[in-house]
Amino acid sequence: MRFYRPLAPFAAMTFDLDDTLYDNHPVIDKTEKEVLCFIRQYDVKFNHFEREDLYVYRQAVLESEPEIYHDVTSWRRQSVELMFSHHGFNREETLRGADELMSCFTYWRNQIIVPESTYNTLSVLAKKMPLVAITNGNAEPAACGLEPYFEFVLKAGMDGRAKPYPDMYHLAAERLNLPISQILHVGDNLKTDVEGALCSGMQACWINPENKNLMQEPEGRRVPHVEISDLASLIALI
Repeated sequence: MRFYRPLAPFAAMTFDLDDTLYDNHPVIDKTEKEVLCFIRQYDVKFNHFEREDLYVYRQAVLESEPEIYHDVTSWRRQSVELMFSHHGFNREETLRGADELMSCFTYWRNQIIVPESTYNTLSVLAKKMPLVAITNGNAEPAACGLEPYFEFVLKAGMDGRAKPYPDMYHLAAERLNLPISQILHVGDNLKTDVEGALCSGMQACWINPENKNLMQEPEGRRVPHVEISDLASLIALI
């Protein structure tokens, strides 16, 4: 554990989800493979598809609606609908195909392996203070047993712009009825989590399991209050 700024007393904690409470890379890789397999088998028009073909539609949607990146689920849904429409499916077929593909995506996206140590740590922390999840992604905490530890979950899109924008940080403080300076945000990303939390007025904890050098990280423009290498270290702060 390393301290970079004086850490003031805090009455609540907010958490990023992906790569903070679990390793998100394996589930994303598996999800993308399963989704691509689903698309290839869905219709002969798609049996030649590669990942790059899917990105074409994502980019097209982003170019036509730049703010869509704040809601990654809507972004994916619109990209899928564009893909079906572009390949000659009528509106009813497009909506049905998008529903089926999004169901496939949602299933695999939530096959998350959460370390037992994460459950144990959150259990201890939740007995001491309210915990909140703040995510830019589309994982469902309820699907992997994390929801019971949180007072509520905020998701980019439906609950405001994506981190590092301050929307969800401010909303968390408002719903907790606490001064924002009395909340400690924990996350792995130096821009979306550390910089975002600090600029919103929260205190920030950077979780750094790979022991990266903060001063050599390209996104490390803001220094967190504290750095930890594993989630259980948070127990020592309460």
